[in-house]
Amino acid sequence: MQHDPLVSQPKIPPLPQENGSSEPALTESNQVSTSAAEAEAEAEDQTESDDDLESIQHLMRGRFFRDKDQTDFLGWIATEMPLELEIGSGKGLFLTNAAKRLPNRRFVGLELAAKYALECQSRIERTEIRNAKFFACDAVAVLEQDIAECSLDAIHVYFPDPWWKSRHKKRRVLNEKSLCNIERALKPFGALHFWTDVLDYYEGTLELI
Repeated sequence: MQHDPLVSQPKIPPLPQENGSSEPALTESNQVSTSAAEAEAEAEDQTESDDDLESIQHLMRGRFFRDKDQTDFLGWIATEMPLELEIGSGKGLFLTNAAKRLPNRRFVGLELAAKYALECQSRIERTEIRNAKFFACDAVAVLEQDIAECSLDAIHVYFPDPWWKSRHKKRRVLNEKSLCNIERALKPFGALHFWTDVLDYYEGTLELI
């Protein structure tokens, strides 16, 4: 029986949670507001969150943080080697270790936070890891617009931002549209490796798949 190419059974050791705990803090925003002050505080917190997201997207100026990165990215993925991509590579722990362990594969990490992506790239250059590269970019947009059909052997998504509030769940990196792009980009029998410690995210993603 053939397996759905989107469903993977990764045989890799447990991963550290790089982007901080995704457990929600027990604050007033998790409870029913009982005063005008609490409601105002929650509204201010939400405004700051939206402003931060818009600020990041503005700095990106497009899919890539730097104009030259698109050309570098397209050159990097034009390879005969097996190619694996990580969406939201964070501080690069998984991708760096995977590249060391599998030198005959090429790895690419996509990270929205330019600081992390640039630091990761600088680190692997110092350690002379030749089969991995990090890019600061909007990974979802890059997946949709820059990656050819049936070109990836595996896609990795580890502990993505859960976007706790219901009205923000549309911002989750794994949604109906991105999963369609993942299926398109994967080679036949390619694998999606998705880990989360948020039950709602896990169950919702499996339902979409």
